[in-house]
Amino acid sequence: MPRELKPAEMAAPAARYAHGVHVPAGYELIVTSGVVPTRRDGSVPANIGEQASVVWQNILAILAEGKMKAGDIISVTTYVVSTSDASDLSANLKIVMAARDAALNGHLAASTLVTVPALAKPEWLMEISVLAARQPNS
Repeated sequence: MPRELKPAEMAAPAARYAHGVHVPAGYELIVTSGVVPTRRDGSVPANIGEQASVVWQNILAILAEGKMKAGDIISVTTYVVSTSDASDLSANLKIVMAARDAALNGHLAASTLVTVPALAKPEWLMEISVLAARQPNS
């Protein structure tokens, strides 16, 4: 079973994530591309809270297709478009982290959050890629 790595020599994580996750040999993996906030109908919500919700719905759909769930996620990389207003960016980061925490429902995964000047489409304010692992036939 994957286990959280939390070395005593390090400070605790800055938010609800694991410093690292060990995955034993023999686990099946799902690796996603950057999952974007585009709904099935092609629409993209205007605000980052709704975008975070759509991204996590899309991630959960990918995992379900591979017979996995949020609790199988071992790593999350989140990209958020930076804003010129520091208070707006701080609020956006809190919204994105809260969406991650809600989707993971207490499960801890390794997590990295990166601010970027832009993504591939101007309406995308964020995207997330995940790595998930589970024992075969579990």
